[in-house]
Amino acid sequence: MLPLVLSAFPARAQTDPKSPASTRKETAKLLHATGSFEVKIDPQPPDEKSGGAAVGRMLLEKQFHGDLEATSKGTMLAAGTGAKGSSGGYVALEVVSGSLKGHAGTFVLQHTGIMDHGTPSLSVTVVPDSGTGQLVGLAGKMNINIVDGKHTYDFEFTLPENP
Repeated sequence: MLPLVLSAFPARAQTDPKSPASTRKETAKLLHATGSFEVKIDPQPPDEKSGGAAVGRMLLEKQFHGDLEATSKGTMLAAGTGAKGSSGGYVALEVVSGSLKGHAGTFVLQHTGIMDHGTPSLSVTVVPDSGTGQLVGLAGKMNINIVDGKHTYDFEFTLPENP
């Protein structure tokens, strides 16, 4: 199945130096945003067609504050192994709508999280070409920190100077 998925992505688009992505990187500057957010997680009932009780599905709603003043809605899928030391993984997509350092629009964040015997690893990345409005061309990665139940973000991103 993987070769079929990979064949959907033309190799030329990834390597062509004249592609819009290459041009965008040349005219973008690295920016930094920080702040806090609240998250509401709404667990959904198990669905036998998508893994039953072994795969948890949750709806997400977030409210971001600070350099990112926005709301988001998304879906998360999670599975745990029951292994000693707590292992599991999750993936999520969320649509963020609001203002990032004064630039209004929307974009999509993709989460990939792994817990390997109690050791966490998390990647939260802007889906390429998902930005709209003044966020067209947005690229970046977000770090999420949770301390004493409080959520904060640290977002390194680029925006083209002339999208």
